Amino acid sequence: MAVAQFRFYEELNDFIAPGRRKREFEFSCARAATVKNAIEAIGVPHTEVELILVNGVSVDFSYRVRDGDRFSVYPMFEAFDVAPLLRVRERVLRTPRFIADAHLGGLARLLRMLGLDTLYDNTFTDAEIRRRAATEGRIVLTRDRDLLKCADVTHGCYVHALKPRDQLREVVERLQLAGQSKPLSLCLHCNLPLQPIAKELVLDRLPPCVAAHQNKFRHCPGCDRVYWQGDHYRRMTELLNGLVPAAELLGSSD
Repeated sequence: MAVAQFRFYEELNDFIAPGRRKREFEFSCARAATVKNAIEAIGVPHTEVELILVNGVSVDFSYRVRDGDRFSVYPMFEAFDVAPLLRVRERVLRTPRFIADAHLGGLARLLRMLGLDTLYDNTFTDAEIRRRAATEGRIVLTRDRDLLKCADVTHGCYVHALKPRDQLREVVERLQLAGQSKPLSLCLHCNLPLQPIAKELVLDRLPPCVAAHQNKFRHCPGCDRVYWQGDHYRRMTELLNGLVPAAELLGSSD
C-alpha cells in the first residue's frame, strides 16, 4: 500500500466525507494506483478536477501515488490564470458544447436560450451520452457522480443545484460562459440555429395581435417553429439579465 496526504479545495469538498473536508487527511491505496484512481476512490469525479499538485509540482491523472506524497487537488479557477500549470486534460474544449442527462431537461432548455449548443433527450442512455460526448466534443452535464467517473468522459460538470434557474446560474458562473453566449439564437426545442424569416412567409401562422405589432421573426428549420419578441421573449431576457452583458441581450434582438 502507498500512504499519501490529500487536501481538496473549494467545491470539491462537497464530494467527500464530512470528516475530510477542508483539511489534509491520510489516504491509503494500492502501490500501482494512479492519482486518478485515488481521487475517485475518495469520491471526487475526475471531471471536476482542474489542477493536481503533488509535493508542489503539477501532474496529470496518470501519476502513480507513492508513499509520503502530498496532494493538493483543485477545481476550476475562476479568478486566476493557471494555464501554464494545467496537466490533467489532453485537450481543452475551446467552444463549449454540452450534453445533458435525463434529469436536466430544464437546464438544457435554458442553456439553449443562452445560445449554447446543448443536446438533450430523456431517452439517452448513459452509454449514448458518453459516446456522443466523446465523438462530438461535448461536456457532460449530470447529477450522477458515477457517470462522471467513467474513464471515457473527459469533460464533465456535476450540477449541484436542484432548480433549473439555479442550475443555469451555477453552470454559467462556474464554467465562465457569459462571454460564449449568443442569447436567443437557438431553437429551444431542436437546438438548431434560428434563421431570420420574412413576415409575409409566416403571416398566416401569426396571432392577429402579433401580426399587427411585430415585424421581425426567426424560424427553426428543424421543427418549423416561429419566434418573435413577445411576452415570452421579455420573460426570457429578464431571466438572462445578470448572467450575460446587457449589450449582448440587446444585440440578440436584431
